[in-house]
Amino acid sequence: MRRLAKKVLITPKSFQKYKQKPIEMLEAAGYEVILNTTGRTLTEDDIVDTAKVGVVGIIVGVDPLPARVLDSCRDLRAVSKYGVGMDNIDLDRAVELGIKVKNAVGTNSVSVAELAIGLMFESARRLSEHINTVKSSGWDRTMGIELSGKHLAVIGGGQIGKEVAKRCRGLQMDVTIYDPYFNDPGFLVEYGVERSEDFDALIRSADVVTLHLPATEETKHMMDDDVFSKMKPTAILINTARGELVDEQALYEALSRGQIAVAAQDVYSKEPPEEGDPLLSLPNFLLTPHLGAFTKEAVERMAVRSTENLLEMLKGGE
Repeated sequence: MRRLAKKVLITPKSFQKYKQKPIEMLEAAGYEVILNTTGRTLTEDDIVDTAKVGVVGIIVGVDPLPARVLDSCRDLRAVSKYGVGMDNIDLDRAVELGIKVKNAVGTNSVSVAELAIGLMFESARRLSEHINTVKSSGWDRTMGIELSGKHLAVIGGGQIGKEVAKRCRGLQMDVTIYDPYFNDPGFLVEYGVERSEDFDALIRSADVVTLHLPATEETKHMMDDDVFSKMKPTAILINTARGELVDEQALYEALSRGQIAVAAQDVYSKEPPEEGDPLLSLPNFLLTPHLGAFTKEAVERMAVRSTENLLEMLKGGE
């Protein structure tokens, strides 16, 4: 039997900030650690060149792990996601190859939820715009709206969606979750949250729509022309999940025509967006650089949890 070299590749850039404890954990278990020192997200070729021989485990961020990469990494036995969303990993091919995959569930839920709510306040009160006006010696004001009493549609009732829902109940918003797979009636009772099985009806009534879903074939471009045409012209769209959930051309048209009032996103179909992207020219489109999980607390939790997960998956397989 061919002896496997005990190497682990760690790709996330932000992992570097809290790498000491995870590296100590891995080295104590006998693994040689290879860090991403490029300062950027790795490409498919980068990963293949680094991990095609001898790497038994990968802690991966948003770096791509399609079938081609998994096929090329011949010693790979486990992939630990540094975060929650796993749409950058070909899970079906991983199963076929016998590669174990696990994500760091719950480690970034609070951070992403807080950003989603922050974007709601930014959209409702245009805080950055007013701050910049004053710093430029102006004193002009744009009238905002209160979030209190508004109807919030939480699309996706997983851990992040739940964290958003319960916090927004604290803001005295009326909250409704849409998620065909939701199965936690106790949560609804405890926090006074409603659940709807009628997506169209919910979209028509919502003042704020916030997305908390993975990117799948089923959810890709779920926010399209048809959906935007049903939303209130005063509605706010928040997306801290995946850029692929929104048809960006349709969003541009909806914002330009006033079909909806504001869209605020932390994600985009291509990150960073290309220079001259028309959506970026719109004053009612706000985009942050995928910083939902980029807090001290979340990064530290993700680094440790993803390392623990990897060690658990590799345990006993040497």
